[in-house]
Amino acid sequence: MTEKEKMLRGLLYDANYDRELMTERRRCKQLCFAYNHMPYEQTEERYKLLERIFGKTGKNCTVEPAFQCDYGYNIRVGDNFYVNHNSVFLDAAPITFGDNVFIGPNCGFYTANHPLDVGQRNRGLETAKPITVGNNVWIGGNVCVLSGVTIGDNTVVGAGSVVTKDIPANVVAAGNPCRVIRNNI
Repeated sequence: MTEKEKMLRGLLYDANYDRELMTERRRCKQLCFAYNHMPYEQTEERYKLLERIFGKTGKNCTVEPAFQCDYGYNIRVGDNFYVNHNSVFLDAAPITFGDNVFIGPNCGFYTANHPLDVGQRNRGLETAKPITVGNNVWIGGNVCVLSGVTIGDNTVVGAGSVVTKDIPANVVAAGNPCRVIRNNI
């Protein structure tokens, strides 16, 4: 089994020294660099470049520069998707966004998880678990969403939150760690 196959199955894999993964990350970083340096008024060209970066791109997709991701092909976005400046999507596993998702500035979505065992960590090994964000979700600025998290439909995540566990649908959640504050219906 290749390191990429292990990565996509959520198994322990070599993230730092595998040539195939290094090549894929390099290609994605080059596309992100081009995207981040493209004139802002070239909206059609910017969208076409996002289609090359993302695995799936819905209608009305806006990602403000600067944007960074690792592979790109694991990112799937629905219609009416907006991400403000300085977002980072570490997509060793799928990151899936529904329709009408709005993300504030300086947000990170991190599927990678590093072992507690120092020997494994020093060999460049890690695992990755998917992140799923439902429809009609608003995520405030400076939010960090960690590996394996699902955020339900119609939910608001308050600014500065660190989302370590699943957040249900139809709630307002905030904090570090992020927790439900109240229902949003």
